[in-house]
Amino acid sequence: MRTTAPRPGPDLAGLGRLLLVVAALVAAGLGAVLATAAPADAHAALTDSDPKRGAVVAKAPEQVSLTFSEKVAMSDGSVRVLDPAGKRADTGKTTDLGSTTYGVKLKPGLPDGTFTVAYQVVSADSHPIAGAFTFSIGAPSDTKVALPDQEVGGGLVGKLYDTARYLAYAGFIVVVGGAAFVLGCWPRGAGVRPLQRLVVSGWLALTGATLATLLLRAPYTGSGKLADAFDLAKLGDVLQTKTGAALVSRLLLLAAAALFIAVLFGAYDKREDPKEKRDLAFGLAVGGGVVAIGIAATWALAEHASTGIQAGLAMPVDVLHLLAVAVWLGGVVALLLCLYRAPLIDASAVRRFSGVAFGSVVALAATGLYQSWRQVGSWTALVETDYGQLLLIKIGLVVVLVGIASVSRRWTGRIITEAGGLAPEAAATAVVEQRTGTVGAKNSTAAKGATAKGATTKKKKPVAVAHSSKTGVAASVDTDDRADGGKAGAKTGAKDGGDDKRAVQLARQRAAVDAAREKRVRDADPHRSGLRRSVLAEVGVAVVLLAVTTALTSTEPGRTEEETKNAVSSAPRTAGPVKIKIPFDTGGQDGKGTVRLELDPGRTGSNDLHVYATRPNGSAFDIPEVKIAFTLKAKDVGPLPVAPDRIATGHWSASGVQIPMAGDWKVAVTVRTSDIDQVTLDKNVQIG
Repeated sequence: MRTTAPRPGPDLAGLGRLLLVVAALVAAGLGAVLATAAPADAHAALTDSDPKRGAVVAKAPEQVSLTFSEKVAMSDGSVRVLDPAGKRADTGKTTDLGSTTYGVKLKPGLPDGTFTVAYQVVSADSHPIAGAFTFSIGAPSDTKVALPDQEVGGGLVGKLYDTARYLAYAGFIVVVGGAAFVLGCWPRGAGVRPLQRLVVSGWLALTGATLATLLLRAPYTGSGKLADAFDLAKLGDVLQTKTGAALVSRLLLLAAAALFIAVLFGAYDKREDPKEKRDLAFGLAVGGGVVAIGIAATWALAEHASTGIQAGLAMPVDVLHLLAVAVWLGGVVALLLCLYRAPLIDASAVRRFSGVAFGSVVALAATGLYQSWRQVGSWTALVETDYGQLLLIKIGLVVVLVGIASVSRRWTGRIITEAGGLAPEAAATAVVEQRTGTVGAKNSTAAKGATAKGATTKKKKPVAVAHSSKTGVAASVDTDDRADGGKAGAKTGAKDGGDDKRAVQLARQRAAVDAAREKRVRDADPHRSGLRRSVLAEVGVAVVLLAVTTALTSTEPGRTEEETKNAVSSAPRTAGPVKIKIPFDTGGQDGKGTVRLELDPGRTGSNDLHVYATRPNGSAFDIPEVKIAFTLKAKDVGPLPVAPDRIATGHWSASGVQIPMAGDWKVAVTVRTSDIDQVTLDKNVQIG
């Protein structure tokens, strides 16, 4: 006989508190995603160009070429060249020049002046990048070009895209972890409604997030306008990219996952024959494993693992890493739900999950160590880059999570030790009775092969025990309640001709009484309460950990960032104001201070120079004389002297300072504080 438990009623307040806690944790996770995930402006980087940044060329080139640190996806219009008036100077047709270099043809007859090159492409790991630089034909000039302030991948579209990615990861973890928990740890959980809702909710979240990501892909990598999410032409362009193909593949695999879920919570749950159930479980494990691997691969094939060194090894390692995370953290969420909403979970199921979680942590540590080496590569990158710092935070959270998990394992061991071979609720009652030393008819429960404990009074008959043949769970019902219910049912039947509605109502009332009794017994066990608290803490840390992981996937790997810095270290830097601060001490009385130089716009050609002198306390220092000289040793240029004019107290200025070529210039500053106290200091700086 199979009994159907009623919908919970007495514990709505506790359930509400639990939902509030979970909602707060999810909100914290989403907030962490939005706070830590900056616009995706890296991953591939511009390492060289022709003409170079800030260069002054004698005549107009036929084309502009850009070289990146890795392959990028580029279409017509991805590179724009704008003349000083802001008009297009290129033909709009981009070409692949081989390796990682791309070019765009220029129109003939271009005027002299400063030209702006703006680019927006998609890196091989699916993240958009954008940037701009200038070069000049003949001589530098003013330009009317105004580039948008919003960085690519930012704004409202960027936040929505990051949120969808977070929900996709969370949904994957819940689906895979929840299904694995049922198949591998607690097969009877297939008939538990809360577990069914959890897995189905995870599937819905993953499917909805994948659809949202697919629609947002065009504005995320393009204009940044939300309206472009509904442009079918741009959606068609997205479907032809690697990321679009991965998202469509994920949707197809999710259709197969829906069939898997239907069988798991339908045919599998209804199977009575043990052999048939084992065979179906094996089929579900194989089929579900293939689908889970396929879904995980849609991330590995389109993101960090698909680019960089050892991509052929990194992709399967990334798949294993994702599966280990899902089995562990998704199982923790399923266990937490069972501890609060499915009180009849077996102690053996908790023990099995403890072993599965330990194996997942080992796999997670091994794959995570390899991924960290591959993406960071050096101790410097681990400490100094954004990716490395986020990785350190993630490692710290994993350590905390493992520590909390060890506490959960201790609670699990205590429950198993005291439960023995009893059914869950009978074991809980026995534990409570052992701890309190009280045995009463009201709280007594019998188990398989155990002698019923209890004491009877003249007013109350002994407690009878009913066993469910399917769940093997003992449920206690007072015989007086059963007798009273029988009398009431007989009277009702005599009066109303066997009114089924009244019988169902009485059955629900008795079931509610039994559920309340079981809850009191269960909540009296401190081991179970301790396990609830520790698992809830695990889920809380896991939510934040998932947020940091999502941020990591949108951050330039430390190894790539260092390689890019090394590649561009010898190249001329982007034109911009040069600022130098040099402390000085002429040796005489009142001879200490600081001199600050600002060279604007800090590029080849004509510049404005401002010099500021301050005392140690920050006030203006009216020194008698300041002289500047520029020397480019690599080209035997200079020294080029500059004598700035005094503008105000502690402020000198010179206009029309000519920097003939880009390079690593030595700037020598001579400061005189009296007739005999003078010092010359120098500092190297990249100009142009």
